[in-house]
Amino acid sequence: MANIFIGGAWPYANGSLHLGRLASVLPGDVLARYFRAKGDKVLYVSGSDCHGTPVAVQAIQEGVSPGDIADRFHKEFTDCFHRLGFTYDLYTRTDQDFHHRVVQDLFLRLLENGHLYKQTILQTYCETDQRFLPDRYVEGTCPVCGHRARGDQCDYCSTLLDPTDLADKTCKLCGNPPTQRPTEHFYLALSQFQAMLADYAEKAKGWKENAVQLTARYLKEGLQDRAATRDLGWGVDVPIEGFEEKKIYVWVEAVCGYLSASKQWAAQTGGRWEDFWLDEKEELTAYYVHGKDNIPFHTLIWPALLLGAGDLHLPDRIVSCEYMTLEGKKFSTSRNWAVWVPYILKRYQPDSIRYFLIANGPEKRDTDFSWREFIHSHNGELLGAFGNFVNRTLVFINKSFAGKVPAGTLSEEWRGATEAIYQEAGALIEEGRLKEALDQIFSYVRQANKYFDAQKPWVSVKVNRADCENTLYSCVQIIANLANLLQPFIPFSCERLRGFLSLGQPSWQFIDTPAELQLCKVELLFERMDVSRIEEELDVLKQQNSEEGTH
Repeated sequence: MANIFIGGAWPYANGSLHLGRLASVLPGDVLARYFRAKGDKVLYVSGSDCHGTPVAVQAIQEGVSPGDIADRFHKEFTDCFHRLGFTYDLYTRTDQDFHHRVVQDLFLRLLENGHLYKQTILQTYCETDQRFLPDRYVEGTCPVCGHRARGDQCDYCSTLLDPTDLADKTCKLCGNPPTQRPTEHFYLALSQFQAMLADYAEKAKGWKENAVQLTARYLKEGLQDRAATRDLGWGVDVPIEGFEEKKIYVWVEAVCGYLSASKQWAAQTGGRWEDFWLDEKEELTAYYVHGKDNIPFHTLIWPALLLGAGDLHLPDRIVSCEYMTLEGKKFSTSRNWAVWVPYILKRYQPDSIRYFLIANGPEKRDTDFSWREFIHSHNGELLGAFGNFVNRTLVFINKSFAGKVPAGTLSEEWRGATEAIYQEAGALIEEGRLKEALDQIFSYVRQANKYFDAQKPWVSVKVNRADCENTLYSCVQIIANLANLLQPFIPFSCERLRGFLSLGQPSWQFIDTPAELQLCKVELLFERMDVSRIEEELDVLKQQNSEEGTH
């Protein structure tokens, strides 16, 4: 039994989640469900990033406190993740004392170990608003690609920036050009870790290709020391005398959430966080699941902080997706060009959402969400292939065998194919290749449908009842194993399926269902979606896009 740590990206608590963000974190739950079914010891954590500029900016725009904004969206995120079936061992938030203490402790360890130093710098200051500006409050032109960027990172070319790098700078709050004033801050000596991180990245296995390439680029350019504190009123206090008016920079403290959440989980449950963070005797693998824009924070900055603190396990697997577009255009919260998660959850089954985002998500390359593809994916694959196979088999047993599974024998060919799919799909899941794993399982579903058609139980029940019984028995064995195989991806349907067959908890190994088993109440797993919904949803999207964005 291995120890598996899974860290899911922390969404900013400044607005509703859209499908692009959901696509980047959903693989974490698939991994957690798979490893638990396999029998491994799993710790799966995440939380709401309640500090940082996006939350503070939203609060200013609404005339409320940052804590009010964080409360609202943390509750919304928690509800959405619950309804989507996410199985976090702990979903927490950064604006609480426990997280603050862990971050401050790590900050002091970095200082003690010689990885932080003081430096007086010129920081952007808005004369209109009478305040130092956090990096994300400064917008301008990226010096590398020429696109519009904010002061900490260019979303277009992924360059890590400082506000002083930008041309045509403006304050995000008032739109006026900022000035500069001297201020003293702690800097993380990131350059000290260049050789160690280069060696770490070279030896890394199980990283997505975008993480490999982007990390190599940063290392080739040379790592630059970065400010670890900022002049802010909202965040984690700097635990050093003379720095009472400053906060620990959010890019440092947010990634510390993985460690603080693990320690909080241990404090609340009596579990051992050390099993997932210290390299002891047990086999330990740490997965980090996030979007492309978060790669450097997980492959360079977080490992540097862990190395600087000492004796903490570094990320093993980087599951970093590409971008998802919407009807051919980039998601835009400001223009309200988005499918918001609370909206889609009101209208569609969570399994339909989960299936589409894995089967058609941006795992290796940018992909597009379209309502046409979403509706047809549900009707053609979930309903047409999987749901149809389950329904036609179990309804036939109800009709012709009084709801009792007939006796029969599963052929060696089918048993071998089923055991092989566990091995093959499991190996792909462990590598973060979820789309391929799901494709393989659905290829198996289509083979099962062909088997049902070829055996023609509706004919054999009249002319050779023993053949009919054997066919249906075999199909029930396939269905029972599909309840295991598909559980990480579409858990709600599989839970209902286990109820039909009185199955126990999901496992990642071949299972037999006994003959003479009485089926429980069998219902349709999926309903057909009317294709008229496609135009209906497109109209909603266009309507919200024509209005002023509120997210």
